[in-house]
Amino acid sequence: MDLIGTILWPLKWVVSAILVGFHWVFENLGMDPSAGVTWVLSIIFLTFVVRAALIPIFVRQIKSQRRMLEVAPQLKKIQDKYKGKKDQFSREAMSRETMALYKETGTNPLSSCLPLLIQMPIFFSLYSVLHEAQINKTGVGLLTSDLARSFGNASLFGAPLHETFTNASGWEVRIIAGFMIVVMTASQFITQLQLVAKNMSPETKASPMYRQQKMMLYVLPLVFVISGLSFPLGVMFYWLASNLWTMAQQYFVIRSMPTPGSEAALAREVRLAKKAQRRGTPATTGVLTEAGTGASMAEVEARVNNQRQQPVGKTRAKKNGKTK
Repeated sequence: MDLIGTILWPLKWVVSAILVGFHWVFENLGMDPSAGVTWVLSIIFLTFVVRAALIPIFVRQIKSQRRMLEVAPQLKKIQDKYKGKKDQFSREAMSRETMALYKETGTNPLSSCLPLLIQMPIFFSLYSVLHEAQINKTGVGLLTSDLARSFGNASLFGAPLHETFTNASGWEVRIIAGFMIVVMTASQFITQLQLVAKNMSPETKASPMYRQQKMMLYVLPLVFVISGLSFPLGVMFYWLASNLWTMAQQYFVIRSMPTPGSEAALAREVRLAKKAQRRGTPATTGVLTEAGTGASMAEVEARVNNQRQQPVGKTRAKKNGKTK
């Protein structure tokens, strides 16, 4: 066993135990233990258990990303201050001011990546367990050789779970794999679009970070298209379930805990104002003006509409001013 295999072995044992546990549950519910649908459901519920266990890490990642978004305007000011200055003194000064800003605000650009680094070994373990089982390799822990062989020979609608789009032996595999790649790509795009379109403040949208997020909006789905062609069907069910979980989880976070000043935050204020109006109580929770008093629903809706207006350039603004 190599070093990576030794490190991942405890995680692979846990993953195998959860997979076999759900397979045992569905078998005792009367489902065929060798059927592809039984193994697919076991994979999906395994994914849900793993993603539920990672919720605390996801919350930390959201908080870290939010702090980075809040300091993005100040970071842009520092970058603009030294824009075009390539001498060593200017670069050192920009670095000092940037580090001072991170220290003052308690932010760290690497902290948002830490949860992802923690998740990677778990994802590699999941992939390894599913892939090894599909090629009839002896399983880990509770995933015995017989169960691994059963999983490797399982099929769904005539499509073997161990085959990929590129090495498919029949049209069934290509149809199911192609459909799943489309759904995976669409779910990834919608998830990223939720973040870029609704959960960023106007200041953040004017920063370089916003341009990076918009680029990822189109890059990540492309990665899923390319990698999905070589994923076995069994592994693709894991990725699809994980993507759908992420999309639903982020929708809940954006709706209930949006970034201050974002379109999602203003939309939440409208909902709270309408809810307070129906109850006949002042809108004092979440819907506050700068003075600290309850904002009327009309005022909040006006703020949302103003937030959605496209910015007007200086030349166009002057032209409009002259025509009035």
